[in-house]
Amino acid sequence: MKHLLKLLDLTGEEIIEILNLADQLKYELKHGIEHKHLAGKTLGMIFEKASTRTRVSFETGMYQLGGLPIFLSANDLQIGRGEPVQDTARVLSRYLNGIMIRTFEQSEVEALAEYGSIPIINGLTDFCHPCQILADLMTIREYKGSLEGLKMCFIGDGNNMMNSLIVGCLKVGMKVSVACPEGYEPDQRVLDFAKEYDCFELLRCPIEAAKDADVVITDVWASMGQEEEAAKRRVAFDGYQINDNVMASAKEDAMVLHCLPAHRGEEITAELFEAHADEIFEEAENRLHAQKAVLVKLLGDQK
Repeated sequence: MKHLLKLLDLTGEEIIEILNLADQLKYELKHGIEHKHLAGKTLGMIFEKASTRTRVSFETGMYQLGGLPIFLSANDLQIGRGEPVQDTARVLSRYLNGIMIRTFEQSEVEALAEYGSIPIINGLTDFCHPCQILADLMTIREYKGSLEGLKMCFIGDGNNMMNSLIVGCLKVGMKVSVACPEGYEPDQRVLDFAKEYDCFELLRCPIEAAKDADVVITDVWASMGQEEEAAKRRVAFDGYQINDNVMASAKEDAMVLHCLPAHRGEEITAELFEAHADEIFEEAENRLHAQKAVLVKLLGDQK
């Protein structure tokens, strides 16, 4: 594992290794055991998309690991003025031990990895959100004890969350069912991957998709950069809300997760959100622990 660009690049075993290390680091933090695995290391954090959880969790995590996080706004870098990404990658590789980038195009993340000589971590692109899904899997395993054989249902847009959840959950042995309106399907690359599994369903009916689910997950209907489509999407996604009717189809003890921020009353009712708030905010906290595990895996092995 040289980078974390997308979960398609990882094996199921590699994902489990990250989760196991995340559990260990979380335990050590809760019990006051220092783990300065990255003392003297620096992480450049490039943000071309706004962030709450990604920035704070990576910055805090790097600090707890003994390293130095450096916030790099696209407005402050020459890349924001048109410097080619391959030049930025080669320059930053001579200063830093790793780069985390939160941006729009997956190709930009891939280019950083191709032209740079240090580990690259995808903090989010329009195609995928691997760090979030690692935190989701960590949370599901904490509450359910294992992942193998569980059913994950995602209801909503075929966005970066749906793309990554399909890949991540299938790779660790989970069953996957997703429901989205016509025209809002997951990426074709993900659908091609999922064809290899007989435990994957793409459906139109949320109630049918949620049947016997162990965990039901959703996300906003209009992601960053889609604000102008919000009204159109509210119409398209009418009926794709996580509510009591949908949850009645899932298992009685089913979890509900949301990557946040949430639009209560749209993709999830306010009542259901609050009923599952402990799970949702544990999921948010686990971004810190899962990303620390990724940082140790990638940056800790450098000489």
